[in-house]
Amino acid sequence: MFTNAGTSSFTQFLSQAAPELLPGRRPLPPGMAADIAPHGTTIVAIATAEGVVMAGDRRATMGNLIASRDIEKVHPADAYSLIGIAGTAGIGIELMRIFQVELEHYEKIEGAMLSLDGKANRLAAMVRGNLGAAMQGLAVVPLFAGFDLSPADPSKVGRIFSFDVAGGLYEETGYDAIGSGSLFAKSALKKRYRPGVSTQDAIRLAVEALYDAADDDTATGGPDLTRKIYPVVMTATADSTHRLTEAEINAVAEQVVAGRMENPGG
Repeated sequence: MFTNAGTSSFTQFLSQAAPELLPGRRPLPPGMAADIAPHGTTIVAIATAEGVVMAGDRRATMGNLIASRDIEKVHPADAYSLIGIAGTAGIGIELMRIFQVELEHYEKIEGAMLSLDGKANRLAAMVRGNLGAAMQGLAVVPLFAGFDLSPADPSKVGRIFSFDVAGGLYEETGYDAIGSGSLFAKSALKKRYRPGVSTQDAIRLAVEALYDAADDDTATGGPDLTRKIYPVVMTATADSTHRLTEAEINAVAEQVVAGRMENPGG
């Protein structure tokens, strides 16, 4: 079995070979477990003229405590797509890693890359597989975005997909946010976003949206200039995915904070 995968889906192969390794297949004790597991928020994604920008804050909380100040919740899914997670941090990070292997496994077996819609559908199935744990408080909700190599509309190469805990898949227009600070982040983007925004401008918008989320949501961490902890910001364009360096995101964060010093209301 291990030498003959038999399927282009790594998660399907794993469900046959070692189902206990899938997050949603593990037996859990009865009762709610949300309060004992660190949770991560907030993620924003913005479609640009060149592709997409995705950014995530660095805070994870456990009840009223800060469990981590520098968790990383935005990662490349493959060469042209990005994934960010909100919800139970441990399960979310594991789901991200399995999804990365899922896409790599498909490409090796089939000799071709999945379409962006196909990637989103595979991720939806994985989220649906975690429904049992989600009903016990260990929910994970991803945000998926990428550069479409074969877009139906050439002017919309950047696409964003959101999910619900039951694996429902929804394509978003322009921008989206997930996590406890998403209401405030989306409200900020609603006022500033314009179709066809450049990647550089979208990076600034994403950091400002996370700043606004942190201003009103205790579970979201804003730029920490003292500890030099900044949001993780990544782009996906025709040139592949790219993570902004510490120096690049430091410059943007300092500009945003300086601007709010002059005008706290934004």
